[in-house]
Amino acid sequence: MDRIWLDKYMPGVPADIDIDEFASLREIIEKSCVRFADLPAYSNMGKTITFAELDQQSRAFGAYLQRKLGFSRGDRVAIMMPNLLQYPVAAFGLLRAGMVVVNTNPLYTPRELRHQLTDSGAKGIVILENFAATLEEVIDDTSLEAVITTQIGDMLPAPKKQLINFVIKRIKKMVPKWNIPNTLRFNQVLAEGRWQDLDEPDLNHDDIAFLQYTGGTTGVAKGAMLTHGNMVANLQQTSAWLDPLIEVGAEKIITALPLYHIFSLTANCLTFMKMGGENILITNPRDFAGFVKELGRHKFSAITGVNTLFNALLNTPGFDQLDFSHLRMALGGGMAVQRPVAEHWQRVTGKPLVEAYGLTETSPAACMNPLNNLGFNGSIGLPISSTIVSIRDDDGNELALGETGELCIIGPQVMKGYWNRPEATAETMTADGALRTGDMGYMDAEGYAYITDRKKDMILVSGFNVYPNELEDVAASHPGVLEAAAVGVPNPKSGEAVKMFVVRKDSALTEEQLIDFCREHLTAYKIPRYIEFRSDLPKTNVGKILRRELRDEELAKQKSDAA
Repeated sequence: MDRIWLDKYMPGVPADIDIDEFASLREIIEKSCVRFADLPAYSNMGKTITFAELDQQSRAFGAYLQRKLGFSRGDRVAIMMPNLLQYPVAAFGLLRAGMVVVNTNPLYTPRELRHQLTDSGAKGIVILENFAATLEEVIDDTSLEAVITTQIGDMLPAPKKQLINFVIKRIKKMVPKWNIPNTLRFNQVLAEGRWQDLDEPDLNHDDIAFLQYTGGTTGVAKGAMLTHGNMVANLQQTSAWLDPLIEVGAEKIITALPLYHIFSLTANCLTFMKMGGENILITNPRDFAGFVKELGRHKFSAITGVNTLFNALLNTPGFDQLDFSHLRMALGGGMAVQRPVAEHWQRVTGKPLVEAYGLTETSPAACMNPLNNLGFNGSIGLPISSTIVSIRDDDGNELALGETGELCIIGPQVMKGYWNRPEATAETMTADGALRTGDMGYMDAEGYAYITDRKKDMILVSGFNVYPNELEDVAASHPGVLEAAAVGVPNPKSGEAVKMFVVRKDSALTEEQLIDFCREHLTAYKIPRYIEFRSDLPKTNVGKILRRELRDEELAKQKSDAA
């Protein structure tokens, strides 16, 4: 289709990016480490590492895994930790050694962790010891050959390192007891790796850089294969979009969303690394009082987040007293930015909250509003450079401007496919290579795209994808449940919340008992907030549960209550 949106690009943003400028992420990492050697790269808990230190430490990490553990190009290694300095060191070390990073949510339950480690075939894992007890429960079911553990304070200077590690473990008791034989310490790996040579295989655009797991309609998470080419393309696209506003080598971005989430990984960790910016890592953004206190220590120029994070900051005492004079960009994604939040943000900070759109499968950026937009427009933005967004019907035919259909995306950032799931890949891609997003929307005459509904049954909780089949499988495994159906219902804090409709097998089953059961098997954001017991569930004539009917009933009930 004609790229009608190009006329609305900011001056200086190209229609197309040069994906061939870099052969791999490793090339970008190494060039940035040389170009910005003396500049701060990542900061956390008062400690900053420069690009030169990042170069040395990530090199040592990758070399150790090659020389001491025998890992090689293409081997999968999981990283399971919150935002700490250890993350970029480990991730960049793996990428430079040609290995594949398997980003892993540290709040996974044993069931979820077992699936991801076995599905990916991970040979190693780098894990914060706070979560080692979970790994202990499943490690015998995996193909892990090496476990590298770290503590929160490991990369901080003495005596702060020892003090924080002691408080976390002994005073706050945040580290459950665990026992995994022959684990390696992160700092030990760095120390020994410094004496090893890093073998740098000849990587190209087809090599997989990340296995980024995302929920699936089959009830299990699928690993999106994001290649070096996909990631290089998205970094070229995002940096080109930011370039008119961002000063290379001079920016400080607040990184509060977890780096294992594709939005934070690409937009913050990688894009600002490429542009010589400093990532200020927030380890526990849920402590909003502490978060605001940390913001007060920095002259930050950029921040990314989901709608719920921005809303929580705006309602935290002291946030409105911060100095926003250096702020150039606030970028919202992962879930819809709500107009009241965007307008409140602009009143407090004096800067617009710009909405962007993407998916795990698009590395993730696909659409973004121009950064010079003066206010909220309700759109997810324009297709970014080298990206085609079309609106299609169920048969794959393109629809006219203003007509509602499924958003489909073509671009060099679209994933290679799902790991070991060719059928799922084929279902997600059209015959001409477009990714079916599952989001329904339309495009206006200027090329701005708008989301109106979701074709898939996916639930979006605070920017995280939640898939009903997984929740229903867990609920149905309870001996007191006959049938279950999960839907998303509007929630002012998280955008959507999970509501579970249940037909009981055991009439004595209570809401509290079922929620406690779900808590054992699901990450916190997936746990149903509401449970409604029914005598039966609506079904098609072939017996398929009609989730949409349940969702529509709930929406109608909420509208009626509001009236």
